[in-house]
Amino acid sequence: MLRLLPLVGIALLFWLFIIRPTSRRQRELRGMQDSLSVQDGVVLTSGVYGTVTDLADDHLLLRIADGVEIKVARGAIGSVVKPVDEPDPELATNDEPGTLAGPEEN
Repeated sequence: MLRLLPLVGIALLFWLFIIRPTSRRQRELRGMQDSLSVQDGVVLTSGVYGTVTDLADDHLLLRIADGVEIKVARGAIGSVVKPVDEPDPELATNDEPGTLAGPEEN
């Protein structure tokens, strides 16, 4: 019985550090892919950026450029991209070389 204790310990550690985190990440990814909506910005696992234009059960249409839409599998979505805010024009008023953009400090 005592000879099996190290094997059980190794199996427990393997499950705790490898299998459990992997299954949790897969579950989160599946949840993200299921919660997609039209106009979401996404990145495919291949690195292609686009905007969701239509959803179906197993695939979606993705606009990758003006007038260019592709049909991709839902599982190809790697992440949702947050929209980037436009830079504040007030922060970039000083165009002189060697100076920092932003509010002037005296």
